[in-house]
Amino acid sequence: MRKHFSSTQIRKYLVTGVFVWVPLVVTAAVVSWAIGLLQGIFTNVVDAIAAFLPSAWSDDFVQVKKIPGLGVAMVVLLLFTTGMMAANLLGQWFIRVLDGALSHIPIVKTVYGSVKQVSDTLFSSNGQAFRKALLIQYPRAGSWTVAFQTGAPTGQVAALLPEECISVYVPTTPNPTSGFFLMLKKTEVIELDMSVDEALKYIISMGVIAPEALTAQTPKPKAMI
Repeated sequence: MRKHFSSTQIRKYLVTGVFVWVPLVVTAAVVSWAIGLLQGIFTNVVDAIAAFLPSAWSDDFVQVKKIPGLGVAMVVLLLFTTGMMAANLLGQWFIRVLDGALSHIPIVKTVYGSVKQVSDTLFSSNGQAFRKALLIQYPRAGSWTVAFQTGAPTGQVAALLPEECISVYVPTTPNPTSGFFLMLKKTEVIELDMSVDEALKYIISMGVIAPEALTAQTPKPKAMI
């Protein structure tokens, strides 16, 4: 007997299929992008080395780019080795020498110094960037969103602000890598009792996936002081 599906069942099955495949497709896309990025770094390094080799050797040398997975493995190994070396005194001395050399090259010192300062701030275990999830009113009063504290204004900017403020990053959804940088009064910011990972999941899901701590209980948010 042929089974007939109602329009409601068809819609239900289609929506269910989307929910099954979307996480798989997005995960595969992210992994593919990461592998492509690592492979691209390896390819550029191989091409740069081949440019300095005699033509008789360079043609054979560039063939290593065609070995599947070699680029990813080599870049990961390089990152691991660099991190291990940077953890000892000799590696730290070499990094200081490299920083000193690059800081005296015009144009390069500006780009390298800025990128290094940002990366040190973001990835330092002692830094305050992206360590707190906040609740703020944005883009207007009465409209609320989740944001992250990235630090506090300093120098001339801090001197010209009427009150003590903090620096805040407001991510967009579902892509949190883009967003807006704001400086808000401390008295207008509420610190949330949730981890940064939970807040990111909440933002990426557009509010569908609430943090586990909030589903179990709803504590009163505390204002920053």
